Amino acid sequence: MKIGILDQVPMPQGTEPSDVLNDTVELAKFAEQLGYKRYWLAEHHNTNGLLSAAPEILMTRIASATESIKVGSGGVLLPQYSPLKVAETFKTMEALFPGRVDLGVGRSPGGTERTRAALTDSRESMMGAFPRHLDELYGFMHNELPKQHEYRMVKVTPRTGSAPPVWVLGLSPRSAKLAAERGMGLTFGHFINPDKWEETLRIYREHFKPGQFSSPTVNVSVFVVCAETQKEAEHLALTQDMWLLGIEKGDSQVHSPDQLKKSDLSSADVEKIRHNRRRMIVGTPEIVKASLEELSERYQTDDFLLITNIYSHEDKKRSYELIAREIHKQKSLETV
Repeated sequence: MKIGILDQVPMPQGTEPSDVLNDTVELAKFAEQLGYKRYWLAEHHNTNGLLSAAPEILMTRIASATESIKVGSGGVLLPQYSPLKVAETFKTMEALFPGRVDLGVGRSPGGTERTRAALTDSRESMMGAFPRHLDELYGFMHNELPKQHEYRMVKVTPRTGSAPPVWVLGLSPRSAKLAAERGMGLTFGHFINPDKWEETLRIYREHFKPGQFSSPTVNVSVFVVCAETQKEAEHLALTQDMWLLGIEKGDSQVHSPDQLKKSDLSSADVEKIRHNRRRMIVGTPEIVKASLEELSERYQTDDFLLITNIYSHEDKKRSYELIAREIHKQKSLETV
């Protein structure tokens, strides 16, 4: 099983942005030591607690501080940007860190309509142009724009011989079909919505045409909280439960477990937490491993991106450490 991390860079209440960003770099270095294969950064705008607004900058910083772990975006909001600019940014990273860069892209507007307008300087929405943007992004990076294309003579700088693989972040058959027809990887967001998975992955695999990937390639992102005991894992997960509730109310900071009391929750909040638990795994290393194996069987992939948005940085590191040790212990036993 291949495990990586998708970091939304959540800010715990009472911390400073510079400290959280430095902790992110430290966590990536720690993840590499633990044997994690990927470290991806999300892209969010106009929030009070998600600091990954510029994943490309964080990717470059993390790649500079590590040696082998792949760094990626999860993902660049392609409809809000020029495909040429995205291609040049990621080709530059590829030149700096050959073979270590993943380009995950999504169709999200980046937030509210006001936020989208600010990102694009009030340009009309380009959400419907996502398929064309995917084609142009690939064409720019590989110098394969059609001869009749108006930008055919525009060449990406730097002109490296390789380009980062493109992953489409998807939750629906529509996104899956776009990725499949272009030979791109598919990142399924179990942590956002685990519904429609069956049709989405079926469409992706049925329509796949070899491109950057020679065969259908799927990774799955999921919330995970791990601790030595189930009781401790549940205690830590409460901060993630409440964070998800806060996101819906415009508060994306992670609050201390000492400030949170289940008794203060309404019946609607309790039901929402129960519903959100479908999006996550909470438990001991053995439970986490078994749950990931179940998801591996369901999704027919052994490639996962884990997300742990809890309050304490040290508890977060420990959660990732326990998972890696359990997964790698299994690998060691299989080779004996």
